[in-house]
Amino acid sequence: MNPLESQHGPEDTRLSRRTFLQSATAASLTLALPGVAAAAVGSLAKPVRIGLIADLHHDVMHDGPERLNVFLERMATVKPDAIMQLGDFAYPSDANAELIARFNAGHDRALHVIGNHDTDAGCTKAQCIERWGIPDRYYTTDIEGLKLIVLDGNDTGSPTYSGGYPSYIGPEQVKWLKEQLATLDGPIIVASHQPLAGTSTVDNAEEIQAILGDASDKVILAINGHTHIDDVMRIKGVPYLHVNSASYQWVGGDHRHESYPAKIHEEHPWISCTCPYRDSLFAMLEVEPEHLTIRVTGGETAWVGESPAALGVKVDDSLIHGEEIAPRIRNRQFLRVRT
Repeated sequence: MNPLESQHGPEDTRLSRRTFLQSATAASLTLALPGVAAAAVGSLAKPVRIGLIADLHHDVMHDGPERLNVFLERMATVKPDAIMQLGDFAYPSDANAELIARFNAGHDRALHVIGNHDTDAGCTKAQCIERWGIPDRYYTTDIEGLKLIVLDGNDTGSPTYSGGYPSYIGPEQVKWLKEQLATLDGPIIVASHQPLAGTSTVDNAEEIQAILGDASDKVILAINGHTHIDDVMRIKGVPYLHVNSASYQWVGGDHRHESYPAKIHEEHPWISCTCPYRDSLFAMLEVEPEHLTIRVTGGETAWVGESPAALGVKVDDSLIHGEEIAPRIRNRQFLRVRT
């Protein structure tokens, strides 16, 4: 048996608060920050912490509200400087108004990124902006001196578009991004739903990587959701972090199966295309100026039912079952390079 496979059957589908801050059981990884980026971190007056949750997929999962509640209850205890959902959260519909309001009430700075599935079911970006209460589909904000640039990876018009959901940072937004990077002081974190590096990137990822690389003295990290994996890489001096889903790994229609009792699958048929996580996954991101360190603190849980590996799901050649594809967000540290 894969060591990350759950030994719990469909009857054991509880969510717990044990998954967060499990440093004793979650693996960790250290990645060095370039010296120039470390200097930007050192300009902060105090540590800045952001609670992150990605890909809740409330409109797929039967227990989306409970997973969100676990996150919000933990955030109420640890009191970060902001909370952020990284897309594929909940349709901006009347039916989801209560859940959206609950997230927004969870912090004075409740931030949103628009995901590709947030405009399913006839919903629009304009509705996301209005119902979520964000300034625009892409925007900047300041969190205690830490600058956050939020991008919209759902632009149309990609010259290499090959079908499916759009995944592109268009020319208008690229121009705006360059302007922000030229005028904002560091440190800067860039957030998007679709990845800017690694697997499943936006169509013009190399263009965006070059732009961020040219500003690597300010850009200390880029974060994304979308892939439902736990991964990190560094390109042109900028670390890129994939934040795992709060809810599941997608396996598709060819691997339909039942992880929960039949009634749940009858009422929520898309769950059969997933391998759910037993507990809600989320992370705390901390930028700490005294030691010039970025820390990611996550948690580890188990599969509900069979894992993607047990189902024979083929994955991108860059990914490994039990490594990037696993029900966890690993603890990580991004340290300065001493020069």
